[in-house]
Amino acid sequence: MSGATRRAYVLLMTAASAALLFSFLVYILFAANLARFPYDYDQGEGFEVHDSVLFSRGALPYRDTETYPFYASNYPPLFHMMAAPFVWLFGPAYWYGRLLGFLGSLVSAAAIAYAVYRDGTRHKWIAALSGLAFLSSNFVYHIGPLFRQHTMMVTFETLAVVALAGAVPRRDKRGIALGLALLLCAGYTKQLAAITALAAIAWMFIRQPARAWTWTLGFALVGAAIFLWLNIASGGQWWNQAIVANVNVFMVEQALGLFNLWFKLHGFLLIPAALLFVYELYLERLSLYSIWLVAAALLGGIASGTWGAGDSYFVTSVAAACILSGIFFSRSLAGAWRFPRALRFNPSSKLTIAAALMIPLVYLGYARATLKMPTDGAFRPLAAVLGVEGNVRETFFDSATFKVGGYARIGYFLTSADWAAGAEIVELIQASDKPVLSEEAGFTLAAGRDVVTNPTQLRNLERAGLFKGEQLLAMIERQEFGLIVLRALFYPPSVLGAIGRRYEHTQTIHMNGFDYIILYPKALDEG
Repeated sequence: MSGATRRAYVLLMTAASAALLFSFLVYILFAANLARFPYDYDQGEGFEVHDSVLFSRGALPYRDTETYPFYASNYPPLFHMMAAPFVWLFGPAYWYGRLLGFLGSLVSAAAIAYAVYRDGTRHKWIAALSGLAFLSSNFVYHIGPLFRQHTMMVTFETLAVVALAGAVPRRDKRGIALGLALLLCAGYTKQLAAITALAAIAWMFIRQPARAWTWTLGFALVGAAIFLWLNIASGGQWWNQAIVANVNVFMVEQALGLFNLWFKLHGFLLIPAALLFVYELYLERLSLYSIWLVAAALLGGIASGTWGAGDSYFVTSVAAACILSGIFFSRSLAGAWRFPRALRFNPSSKLTIAAALMIPLVYLGYARATLKMPTDGAFRPLAAVLGVEGNVRETFFDSATFKVGGYARIGYFLTSADWAAGAEIVELIQASDKPVLSEEAGFTLAAGRDVVTNPTQLRNLERAGLFKGEQLLAMIERQEFGLIVLRALFYPPSVLGAIGRRYEHTQTIHMNGFDYIILYPKALDEG
């Protein structure tokens, strides 16, 4: 590499680093803004808090939804068990679960950087940019700082894959055991990790089929033992709540829209990742990373089309793409390609010069494709320079926008008005001398009231023929709830019908970009 090329390379890489570090800064500011907010930012967070509370009491959240408080969870236990000690110390709160998710995303980024460094050509700069690229993804930005188990699942998946990719070729028993243990952790954080487990086991059979049988058998026995214990301990509710209730309606349009958005945002990384996949397929052996990317993108992408799913289902494939693209870039800079002699020339030297100029431009393009930032306050001058205007609540720009079904309507920073609106709803709940039915658990938790029902879970159970709701419907018909708080109308149709008959809409409170509908009992002569 000539002196001029070297100087251009350093200059462009510095610019790419600055762009991705800016994205990381916005991510940190978003996480900090969100951490203290005491109500749901993303629908369902409050139920994750309540699951953690139940585990802190030594109780399982897989319960009979036919009896008061009609509550059950559909998520595996590990993430909520990790949050349970914080409940002992601080009581029900959102900040520690959000902190766990944010730290989990940083661990994933570090694991990606390590994999690129170890399995590439030990190029530290490319390794660091690969980790930052993961954190720059709009999908990671959305889900990372939330009290949701998905980010921690991806963390365990990434650690497992990196561990196995290094241990299996060396026949390192401890490394393999660690990788499989991490896969179990991922699966018992969220069921979607089964895709990564299948990819990893398939790769192990390709590399070492005889040994893979032994490892797979042990992995399956441990996983099945945990599954069986959960089912017995919950009186069979684990199967109903975490497995059967998760089979949802598939929406082709949503899946296709999210596939398109996934490529639009991450194409700068997916193309080099695909090139490395093709190179491995024809000139080397397929790496675990390649099989992981294909499985996570295809199966995770299909799963994103189910009701209740969304862009977070692509986060695992983003992690795989960051590793593969980073290895591709580091090899290109080092000229570490081996081509067949039939080509009669070695293009590696020519590729090295081109790569030195192209790679930082690719990262710059990726940073622009995934740009998200506030457009007011201190960020206003930069937004003007970049030519972006707020397209989310008028004060935040998201390059993906919200035009795709299943793309999370979140990402903007919270304001004092959101805090005040949440406090107003809590005051209404506290003023009631009866139980309250709220579509989001954060309000009732803040008011010190019972968390009654999990609306999406009831809906899923009803669709599966596992929820009759006779007691809940009777309570609504008798107007035993002092007030009802709705947002997305996720309750089963039978419940919504009963609410419409016995309760009336009296007030709308706007919080966090959504309208919260407050309903009080109708006068008896109107019922």
